[in-house]
Amino acid sequence: MRDFGGIVERTPARVVRPGTAAEVAAALRDAAADGLDAVPRGLGHSTFGQSLTGGVSLDMRGLAGVHAITADDGPGAHAVVDAGTTWREVLDATLPHGLAPPVLTDHLDVTVGGTLSAGGVGGTSHRHGLQAANVASLEVVRAGDGAVECSPGVRPELFDAVRAGLGRHGVITRATLRLVPVPGRVLCCTIPCRDAADLLRVQRETRAEHVSGQARPAEGGGWRYEAKAVLHGGAPPPGTAETEELPYLDFADRLRPDVAELVALGEWARPHPWGMVFLPGHRAAAVIETELAATDPAGVGLSGVVLIKALRTGRVPGLAVPPDPVLLGMLRTASPGCAPVAAMLAANRALLARARAAGGTRYPVDSVDDGTRGGA
Repeated sequence: MRDFGGIVERTPARVVRPGTAAEVAAALRDAAADGLDAVPRGLGHSTFGQSLTGGVSLDMRGLAGVHAITADDGPGAHAVVDAGTTWREVLDATLPHGLAPPVLTDHLDVTVGGTLSAGGVGGTSHRHGLQAANVASLEVVRAGDGAVECSPGVRPELFDAVRAGLGRHGVITRATLRLVPVPGRVLCCTIPCRDAADLLRVQRETRAEHVSGQARPAEGGGWRYEAKAVLHGGAPPPGTAETEELPYLDFADRLRPDVAELVALGEWARPHPWGMVFLPGHRAAAVIETELAATDPAGVGLSGVVLIKALRTGRVPGLAVPPDPVLLGMLRTASPGCAPVAAMLAANRALLARARAAGGTRYPVDSVDDGTRGGA
């Protein structure tokens, strides 16, 4: 069995597809009795084997569904969803009410439990923090226990441990997600930037609902930087070079045609040695420039992406982040004719070393793999 990263392979002793929290609890008890680890797996979008095991693989897609939507216009709007539900399925249920989760991943075909267990960064994280910071309560199953509820006011230690805990402290089986009103259409703005420092400045100063940034190969060599700002209303920010108005769902699902093309080209199935780190804001630009000076386009692959995002995380105690965090994602694809997997993994180790020297941390946090085996 492989995950999206395509680097680590493990064959589980058995695969269980629970349909209820009680079945999750039974699977955990059986695994413990047999001396086996039990690892929850959604759509397997991890990149260094975090969703794989030689023990019991819990296929959480059997636990999928949106059970309730409270559709008021105030802070009480929420949805109760099973952990194996994808964010696309959540949107399908909430958008008819004019509502959506405040933070969405760029790629919607990942599960709620999976991203809450990692943290969940999105383009609105500069306003709302991580996805894991926008949960009202969770249902969690631990070995030896049945399903229990946890929230900031009920079993808060468990609530804090399982969010961004990568399944180490319990299996999330259901979540109550906060919802916010969203418009029918949005304005997408592209803002060219001089360098990494200018990109971060634009992200911090631009008043927009969604802000992100990328570095792209420049003609003649090197890298060019651009910020993306998405507004729910109002005029384009200063420096905007291009605008596009889109229905909200088309924007939220903007990667769907790109993924379809990558699947057709075979790129989606290639190894993805992604390296992602949180950098302290005051040192982020220097680390980003150093990383990209050491990287040519072949080092990220034909469909690779360099993602740069200034954000705040919200209250997620299980995720160690530096002050004023900036996410640098070297989202590499081992394309034909580009750097091989081993070289990309070595580059990830170098990135992690630079980040740690600057006071940064790795994302997602994994106590099993500290980066020495290749993943950042």
